[in-house]
Amino acid sequence: MHRPAISDFQQRCYEVLARVPAGRVTTYSEIAKALGSRASRAVGTAMAQNSQLITIPCHRVVRSDGSVGEYALGQQEKTALLTKEGITIRKGKVVDFDQVIYRF
Repeated sequence: MHRPAISDFQQRCYEVLARVPAGRVTTYSEIAKALGSRASRAVGTAMAQNSQLITIPCHRVVRSDGSVGEYALGQQEKTALLTKEGITIRKGKVVDFDQVIYRF
């Protein structure tokens, strides 16, 4: 099966994301900062184009306000994956966000 080529920026996003352990979340802007960029929307685009959803755990990337945000398989599946990893979600937001956010 042929996978579309990914850009250097996407690859760097995925490498940074790979450092986020299960049971923690990070944000689009945290990944951008780790790359020396302010392009958090471009990080979001990279996550949306991720074709390896579990291998590259983009479900661990949430919005800066702690809300779950979008996911290729839907918010319900993203919430389920985060919950399985020990993250509590209430009303679409990460509970105790400041304690579970992973900063680079």
